[in-house]
Amino acid sequence: MRRRHLLALPAALGAVAPQGPAPALAQPASDTPVDMALVLAVDASGSIDAADFRLQREGCAEAVTHPAVLAAIRGAMLGRIAVAMVEWGAPGGAETVVPWHAVADAAGAAALARAFRDAPRSRQSWNAIGDALDHAAALIGACPFEATRAVIDLSGDAPDMRGHRPAPEARDAAVAAGITINALAILEGRPGLEETYARTVIGGPGAFVMAASGREDFARALRAKLVREIA
Repeated sequence: MRRRHLLALPAALGAVAPQGPAPALAQPASDTPVDMALVLAVDASGSIDAADFRLQREGCAEAVTHPAVLAAIRGAMLGRIAVAMVEWGAPGGAETVVPWHAVADAAGAAALARAFRDAPRSRQSWNAIGDALDHAAALIGACPFEATRAVIDLSGDAPDMRGHRPAPEARDAAVAAGITINALAILEGRPGLEETYARTVIGGPGAFVMAASGREDFARALRAKLVREIA
């Protein structure tokens, strides 16, 4: 049975079909098996100015092309993962900005990094983390690749503030659908954010929170997080 069938979301999830994906990258046939389906759910809310946003995008591009991440991918059972990027912030407004793409080697990682850099920024506000999790879970439910594991990797600089559904409820629904949620807390002026994400965001087997001291530390933290998730 295909993993996306195993991840059929319960009606309680309440997530709509993922919005407006960017033009699809060239990728293998949809029945290609992968070790992991990974959604990078990135904060694009009003607290992220243009410079910070660029640091995040560059950090994602740097992380997926780093030799340590590529080595982790090659060392997994199938040697291939599928990655998509979601931007979140506005209540009900999370958006898929880079669609699913399989990465097995440096060329695939470079293509994904270009897509990260080139995708237009979505319009976001506030901090609706629960709605972001619902959107990412629906995206995983529609993943065209046969995945052994499914992970949402949410990064942000603030707690859940306002949305259609609180983060803990969305987390519990995603975990019930077989998805693991990890978090990256960007700690700029937010003491205790790691603990808040641990309590309200993460869930599933082996779920964890990592921290970046600021935007300049984002690439390092995300790279370490990806290696741990893939391994």
